[in-house]
Amino acid sequence: MEIKTPYLAVDGIIQLFDESNNFKGIVLIERKNPPLGLAIPGGFVDVGETVEQAVIREMKEETDLDVEIIRLLGIYSDPQRDPRFHTVSITFVCKAYGEPKARSDAKEVHIFKLEEIPFDRLVFDHKKILRDYILR
Repeated sequence: MEIKTPYLAVDGIIQLFDESNNFKGIVLIERKNPPLGLAIPGGFVDVGETVEQAVIREMKEETDLDVEIIRLLGIYSDPQRDPRFHTVSITFVCKAYGEPKARSDAKEVHIFKLEEIPFDRLVFDHKKILRDYILR
């Protein structure tokens, strides 16, 4: 009997700081692949890695930033959250310094102050995730 389970993903809300430790905003990517729009950087967990290793790797691959995990924000598992297939995301709040650069699945990378996040352009359930982040 074949076991079928949802895909396991990680997302990272990257809080970006300057060298004086002033908060610059959070990093969002413009996706290269469908669904198109703005997204929290993230990706799938590889076999043999922890979710913590996966979020650090994915943040580097998509934004060129070395992140430090601050805390777990939550686990998002609505079967409808990803239009492609059932995906469960473990979402972390991370901290980084430096200038992000778009790499891998990211077409562009943007820094947004919390009051400037364009919620209408977010894909997946990232509107809900960022609202949860702001409320906490």
